[in-house]
Amino acid sequence: MTLDQNSSRVDNKPLLQMKDIMVCYGSFVANDHLDLEVHEGEIHALLGENGAGKTTLMKALVGLVKPTSGQIIFGGKEVEIESPIKAQEIGIGMVYQHFMLIPTLTVAQNVCIGLRSAGYPFPDLKKVSNKIRELSKTYNLHVDPEAKVSRLSVGVQQRVEIIKALYRGAKLLILDEPTSVLTPQETEGLFEVIHNLSEQGNSIIFISHKLNEVMSISHHITILRQGKLAALRDTQETDARELARLMVGRDIGHLDVNYSSTTNSSKVAKVENLHYTDKRGVQVLHGIDLNICEGEIHGIAGVDGNGQEEFARILAGLIPSKAGKIWLDGKEITHASPAQRIRAGLAYIPGDRQQTGLVMDLSIKENSMLELNTQLPYSKWGFLNFHEISKLTQTLIQSYDIRCQNPNQTVETLSGGNQQKLVLARELFRNPRFIIAMQPTRGLDVGATEYVHSMLLQQKKRGCAILLISTELDEVLSLSDRVSVMYEGRIMDTFNHDQVDKETVGLLMAGKKI
Repeated sequence: MTLDQNSSRVDNKPLLQMKDIMVCYGSFVANDHLDLEVHEGEIHALLGENGAGKTTLMKALVGLVKPTSGQIIFGGKEVEIESPIKAQEIGIGMVYQHFMLIPTLTVAQNVCIGLRSAGYPFPDLKKVSNKIRELSKTYNLHVDPEAKVSRLSVGVQQRVEIIKALYRGAKLLILDEPTSVLTPQETEGLFEVIHNLSEQGNSIIFISHKLNEVMSISHHITILRQGKLAALRDTQETDARELARLMVGRDIGHLDVNYSSTTNSSKVAKVENLHYTDKRGVQVLHGIDLNICEGEIHGIAGVDGNGQEEFARILAGLIPSKAGKIWLDGKEITHASPAQRIRAGLAYIPGDRQQTGLVMDLSIKENSMLELNTQLPYSKWGFLNFHEISKLTQTLIQSYDIRCQNPNQTVETLSGGNQQKLVLARELFRNPRFIIAMQPTRGLDVGATEYVHSMLLQQKKRGCAILLISTELDEVLSLSDRVSVMYEGRIMDTFNHDQVDKETVGLLMAGKKI
């Protein structure tokens, strides 16, 4: 859906004015004299690289951070927002990227948790349900107040979060990366909801890295760069290319992807009848069969939580499968250790770089050699060769443009983009035969995303087989030679690049067999 920007209410009076906002952490300036103005009924997009100051500015708005200086005017009155409760009281609600719902409770129970106005600690659930139905009808949200949250799709859960905010009287909604876990059809539905909210006079701050979505849904766009205001644009008077340039301070090139046929290619990685049951006794994977060929990027599309994480971890040797076999270059590695798989030519880019990919309180140098601490020339007879490790680290920093002060800097002090570059550098410099790339651009801005994509394409050109697992459907479709759709631990179907239809893939992601 594309918003009719001509129906905008942006000529209305401002609902929110943030003026000359400064937020400092010691000597570090996160927000440098920032201004933001959002009008009644306006959909206002907020863009910027990782570390540009978007999150800090929103934390100041919802009472999680106290500004060093500046003023916030809401509804024509200057306000001091010292807590999230105060933000709710004056009419500001935020829907976070990771939902704040209790799965075992109903929609109505989730909506009224902690609300004295609903009769806390013994709420009148009938009254709450009636109000939810009223809101659902007004905004075309289609939510059943008596449904248990655990049985709702991700898209409907997101609508519950929106209802929670509206129930508490939100006039301004902040949506943080709202489409990151949605199918294309759910995204379309969300945009209809946002449009209805705008038509009813609610204001929305829309935070996203997806420039095509920003262009289709917003009235105005504020772009931040390095804590400062880079630009304010009317959506009708700009385009995605200009927005990308304003975000990163340079032009973003178009990636030249040469899609290849795998008909006559040799199979580098092979998975046969793979099953997995988790510690709760729940079967997560159901007979996965897959081949990844030389010089191929094979994409896995699917909504997060459908077995992709477990599939990647099994391939990397981090958890054992219940049944099935795995081969790499014709050699079975089903029961091989992670170290043995690394030596066989496997590289793993985990979905959570901070929890799985890196040891955050260790240095860049120490993280660079985590997988090499038993291999020559970095180790001999149990002793580390620090001279070779230092040479390796310097090479990785220079070759992969890791922006840091020195190799001894702790990884936790790097930006998200540079942390991901370090993971890529460590995995790719070995010229692996098979790469498992799990959510390789999650949380990255457009510039860092471009870099990661270019690195994967270089490896593909070299002849590496790449399994790309991502919940970003556009990423999967734009890079992959073949695309498989995963739903509830099953491969629903596989398509060559020239056969892919986005609507069909979206339906399969929702479990609807075509």
